[in-house]
Amino acid sequence: MLFLGHLGNWDMLGAWATTQLAPVTTVAERLEPEELFEEFLSFREALGMTILPLTGGQSAFGQLLRAARDGALIPLLADRDLTTSGIPVTLCGHAASAAAGPAALAVASGAPLFSLGVHYERRPDGRYDVVGTFGGPYDPPEGLARDAQIAALTQRCVDDLSVIIREHTEDWHVMQRVFTDDLPRRRPG
Repeated sequence: MLFLGHLGNWDMLGAWATTQLAPVTTVAERLEPEELFEEFLSFREALGMTILPLTGGQSAFGQLLRAARDGALIPLLADRDLTTSGIPVTLCGHAASAAAGPAALAVASGAPLFSLGVHYERRPDGRYDVVGTFGGPYDPPEGLARDAQIAALTQRCVDDLSVIIREHTEDWHVMQRVFTDDLPRRRPG
């Protein structure tokens, strides 16, 4: 299981990984309009990856669990929560909510969890390399309930990504509000 941030060109690393490491199965956010989602899906599948829609289909969690048990590499973007079941975390010193999926899949499957931050490094010739920085492997802490294990693993991966985000802020391309203080407040009643 890989816990990724919206950093660098993760599609390029996914394409490389699916030919060099293991088949890659991941999830994509359903975008509007549907044609845009279909274009992203086609592009990533052309790179050799299996892409599951986050919404509008079968349970992605169950399909990812089966893929993991079949030996797939499961990279999931998790530095922002797209559901209502996110894990409260501290990201770069600020309250945020991260996706629970990578840690929940690691706990359910028994697979170790790695964080992965992707960034660009400039070569002396002016071209750029895509670089992946791994953290882990992280196993669930013993003696904790399942929810506490998922929260601890998620925070551990967010801590790793915080370092990469601080060092390579220009490569972090989250265009939505991530930090809790930046989100619209709900009005009571």
